[in-house]
Amino acid sequence: MKKVSLYTDGACSGNPGPGGWAFILRCDKTGKELERSDGEPESTNNKMELMAVIQGLEALSEPCSVTLYADSTYVLQGMKTWMAGWKSRGWKRKDGSKLVPVKNVELWKRLDALMSQHEIHFEHVKGHDGHVENERCDVLAVAAYQRYLKKS
Repeated sequence: MKKVSLYTDGACSGNPGPGGWAFILRCDKTGKELERSDGEPESTNNKMELMAVIQGLEALSEPCSVTLYADSTYVLQGMKTWMAGWKSRGWKRKDGSKLVPVKNVELWKRLDALMSQHEIHFEHVKGHDGHVENERCDVLAVAAYQRYLKKS
């Protein structure tokens, strides 16, 4: 199974507001890289963080062993811990003593389907702390949402 590193970040101007996502996908064996970014005129930071991971995994053409580097605790905890419970409860989360729909459920479902195709390892990186790939993804994500600011 091919080993790849996936670096991701999402950004928003306001929350909600114009949003951008970015990823860098690197083949560990060859060092070959793919960078992509895009955005939406109205989004949230959490949606953009999710989209970065989704788009990165969707860029893979075969099942891979993926090391995911992200600064989003929301995304990493969701993937590692919360998603299994959400699925078992019909994509609902606990809110006190009641169950409520999971926020961004369509994105989580997309991510769930992608996770079943790959072996994923998780690495939390501290945002805005000099991690080269995380900083690059941040620059790309911010540039992506800034295209929408200029259209206003």
